[in-house]
Amino acid sequence: MTSADSALPDPSPPTAPSATGKRTGARTGARTGSTVGVHGITKRFGAVQALSGVTLDFPAGQVTALMGENGAGKSTLLKILTGDHQPTEGHLLLDGAPLTLGSPADARAAGIRIIPQEPEIIPHVSVAENVYAGSLPHKAGRRLDRAELRRRINADLDRLGFGRVLDPDLLGSELTPAQRQLVEIMRALTGAAKAIAFDEPTSSLSEHEVDALFALIRRLRDQGIAVIYVSHRMQEIFQLADRVAVLRDGTVAGVLDAANTSETEIVRLMVGRDLSTMFTRADRTAAAADARVVLDVRNVTTDAVRDISLQVRAGEVVGLAGLVGAGRSELALALAGDLPIRSGTVRLDGKRLRSGRPGEVIKAGLGLAPEERKAQALFLHRTIRDNTSLVVLERLRRWRFVRRSAERALAQEFADRLRVRTPSIEQEVRKLSGGNQQKVVLARWLARKPKVLILDEPTRGIDVGAKAEIYQIIADLAKEGVALLVISSELPEVLGLADRIVVMQSGRITGELSREEASEEAILSLAMADDLVTSAPAPVLGETA
Repeated sequence: MTSADSALPDPSPPTAPSATGKRTGARTGARTGSTVGVHGITKRFGAVQALSGVTLDFPAGQVTALMGENGAGKSTLLKILTGDHQPTEGHLLLDGAPLTLGSPADARAAGIRIIPQEPEIIPHVSVAENVYAGSLPHKAGRRLDRAELRRRINADLDRLGFGRVLDPDLLGSELTPAQRQLVEIMRALTGAAKAIAFDEPTSSLSEHEVDALFALIRRLRDQGIAVIYVSHRMQEIFQLADRVAVLRDGTVAGVLDAANTSETEIVRLMVGRDLSTMFTRADRTAAAADARVVLDVRNVTTDAVRDISLQVRAGEVVGLAGLVGAGRSELALALAGDLPIRSGTVRLDGKRLRSGRPGEVIKAGLGLAPEERKAQALFLHRTIRDNTSLVVLERLRRWRFVRRSAERALAQEFADRLRVRTPSIEQEVRKLSGGNQQKVVLARWLARKPKVLILDEPTRGIDVGAKAEIYQIIADLAKEGVALLVISSELPEVLGLADRIVVMQSGRITGELSREEASEEAILSLAMADDLVTSAPAPVLGETA
C-alpha cells in the first residue's frame, strides 16, 4: 500500500477507459446525501447573456463532470451555486426545495463549497489561519484563541490524513502550489459539506499528487457528498466521473452517463461539431525537405541540456517531445536568449545569435510563446492592444511617441485574424479565457512577422474548440513559410501537428522520427530510453514527488 493509499483510502477505484474511449463498470450507487440543483437559471451581464434556462442537478454521492468550451458558462454557473452571483431568472434547489443564496457565506452555511482553480491564500498568515479564515476562534476581547485554533487544525489534519505534508505553522507565502490547493481543500471540508465543486484542480499538481487527489474525491463521493468536477482533461473525466454535464453557449447541450459515452460524443456536444478532422495539416514533408534551413542549432549545451543539435526549415513544423524534466522548455528559453548557452551555436538564417541577448534574438526573427503564458508572456492588467503591440513599438513610433491609431489598427487586425473573443481590444487580458489569452500571445508574434516561432505547450489549459483554432493558426503559419518548433506533452497533438518529431530525455536528444515512423509507442520508447529511475510509491497530495 502506498503512502497515498494509507492517507486517502480509495474504496472504489474506477475502471480504465476501454479501447473505444468508453469507461466500463462505472459506479452508480451512493450513500444518502443532499442533491444540489439549478432550475431555469438565466444570467445576464448587461447585454451579454452568460446562461440561458439552465436546469441541472448534481446528485449526492456522484461525481458530475461539468464540461464546455471556455465561455460556455461553467464559471458563471459555479459562481451562482456559491453565492458570488445572483441569477437573473430561475432558482437553486437543495433536495428539491428552493434555495436562496445572497452571498458566499450563505452558500457555505448551506454546505456548498468551491475549490477554485487559483487558490486564494493570504500570504502573511499561517496555514491554520488560512484554513479557518472568516471563522477563527476568539477569546473575550476578540483575541485569537490560538489553543483552540491548534486543536481544530490538528484534528482536521488527522481526519483528512494531511498531517505529514502540511505544517499548520507555515505561512501562506511559503507554500508550494500543491500545498496551496490542499489549504483550499481543507477550507472546503471544514463543517458539514453537502456539495463541493473542483475547478481545474490538477493544473498545478504532479501525476502522483493527482492520484492522491482523485482518491480523496472518491472518498468524498462515497460519503454521500455531491461532487462537481470541472476539467478540460478527458482522461480525468473518464477516470473519475459518473455523469458528464455539457454546457454550450450558456445552455445545457446534454447530460451523459460516463460509463456509456466517449470522448468523441462529449466533444461533439461541447463544440457542436465533430473534431475528428481537428488537424487540417496538408502534407508538407516533401516541400519542407527542399526548403532552406532557418533555425540551425549545433551542439548547444546549457545548465539543463547537453549537446543539442537540430534544424527547422521554412514552412516546417518540428515537434519537440519528451517527459516532464526532459529539458524541452529550458532549451526553448536558451534559444530565445533568456537562458545562457555554455557552448555550441544557434544560427538563424545563417546569422549566429549571441547567448543571453533576447532583444537581438527577437530582432533576428525568433519568437517564443512560453509554457507559462500568465507568468512569462502576458501583462495581465494591460489591454489586448498593449500586449499585442509590445514587440513592434519601434514600428509604431513617430519621433518618440507611439501612434495610437496605428497601434489600435494593428491590434484589431490580429484580434480579428485570430478570432479573439472580446468586446474590445481595450479589454484587460486577465479577463479573457485561457484560449483567448493564448491567441493574444500569438498575435504579438504574428505582428512581428517571425522567421522562427517556438510554441511551448500552446494548448495547455484551453478547451477543445480553442485547440482546433490554435492548430489551424499553426497550419496557416507553416503555409506562410514560418519555421515552427512546437513543444507539447500531448502525444496526439505532437503526432497531429508535426512533420518531424525530435525526442528529448534528461537534457539530451534521444532520437528523431519522421512523420511515417512516428507513433505514441515510438515516442515513449525514445522519451524513456535512458530512464533508469525505479518507480516510487505515490505521495500524499502536497508531498514532493
